[in-house]
Amino acid sequence: MARVVGRVRGNIERVIEGKPDVVSSALVVLLAEGHLLIEDVPGVGKTQLSKALARSIDCSVRRIQFTPDLLPSDVTGVSVFNQNTREFEFRPGGVFANIVVGDEINRASPKTQSALLECMEERQVTVDNTTYQLESPFMVIATQNPIEMEGTYALPEAQRDRFMARVSVGYPVEAAEMAMLSSHTGANPLDDLEPVTDAAEIRKLIAIVNQVHVSHDVQRYAVSLTAATRRSDELMLGASPRATLHLVRAAKAVAAMDGREYVLPDDVLRLAGPVLAHRLLPSVEAAMSGRSTTAILDAVVGGVPVPSGAR
Repeated sequence: MARVVGRVRGNIERVIEGKPDVVSSALVVLLAEGHLLIEDVPGVGKTQLSKALARSIDCSVRRIQFTPDLLPSDVTGVSVFNQNTREFEFRPGGVFANIVVGDEINRASPKTQSALLECMEERQVTVDNTTYQLESPFMVIATQNPIEMEGTYALPEAQRDRFMARVSVGYPVEAAEMAMLSSHTGANPLDDLEPVTDAAEIRKLIAIVNQVHVSHDVQRYAVSLTAATRRSDELMLGASPRATLHLVRAAKAVAAMDGREYVLPDDVLRLAGPVLAHRLLPSVEAAMSGRSTTAILDAVVGGVPVPSGAR
């Protein structure tokens, strides 16, 4: 686990300077069999991060540029009539890959966005009453800009809930930006990026993550966190049971990456923000008072006692 994760992390950090926490979050979501939403302002490297992760693994990768005229069949695939065989043939869409990079996902219409619902949750695609299974590993890495709202369609709650975590790349520190100027102005570092692992090895790591032990106390702590969001007066929509599953699965991946065979309450606590915040909707009163979802979640999490000595 440490050897493979270290190689992939080092490969990505050749492209993304000075963002080790963001790179680690992407690897956690990959090994926990989740999907990642990268939300930030333009020009901070959202697409570069997703491409660097995809190119670091020797597996099938497809990029979908979400635009207002994109059709659901462009995502899932379509049946085409073959004049020679006189039969319909299925032509796979963009989701038929191990790593699917969805750029500017909120620029597509809600009809096209909904084409991702089945594949993200059930890892399958149904077209013309025929179901096609997607290969493992399967991960959707989507990007969107939160401030550029003209010509965009906000992701519905059902779509956001299918993303295991949401991360923001953020602006780099001055030293990292100086290093970027030296390494990125002459050539694109993505062009020289070679795979450092393959799909079979990632499947082995996923199997290791699945064997990590989660004690009853840690499970109860995860349930208490999500239940507290449903009781909060400042939230109109709390975290779903799917959010609890994602929280525990991500915590298992963090524990495995840290070399442990068990999950600590601190693993769950550090993931509460990335895993839960994007699923919550503030109440009208909280929104009008300027309270952000992150601030509300921090207050809710702070009110839940952390179990001590739980393994």
